[in-house]
Amino acid sequence: MRVIIQRVREATVVVEDEKVANIQQGLLVLLGIEIEDSKEDANWLAKKISALRIFSDEEGVMNKSITEIGGEVIVVSQFTLYAKTKKGNRPSYIKASRPEQAIPLYGLFKEELSQLLGKKVQSGFFGANMQVSLINDGPVTIIIDTKNKE
Repeated sequence: MRVIIQRVREATVVVEDEKVANIQQGLLVLLGIEIEDSKEDANWLAKKISALRIFSDEEGVMNKSITEIGGEVIVVSQFTLYAKTKKGNRPSYIKASRPEQAIPLYGLFKEELSQLLGKKVQSGFFGANMQVSLINDGPVTIIIDTKNKE
């Protein structure tokens, strides 16, 4: 699994002119799932994100996690995180997982993250054309790949 995590002041996801997710301070997580991903990847990633210390403490140092600040999370599926652009100008998505594998892992990741946060994780709709808007806070943007555990 590969994620781009953005610390946000607010974020919104719209599908077919309907707002389906909306948060204030928290994280916008763009999640890509590849064919080699497993439940272990989903669990490891949820734990990593819930404990990631990227929010400022009282002294302005990034020392607090999303759980410590009581922030909110939106998870958006994004297969394009596995785009390969080596040949030609049209990206290949051959490493991205097919929906029959990706949808259950997407659901498992959201459930695990919700349990760790003690609150519901909002999301877009898997495979939908979504409009995502955000106000990036910092800006702070972190990329994590479960295959490298970094």
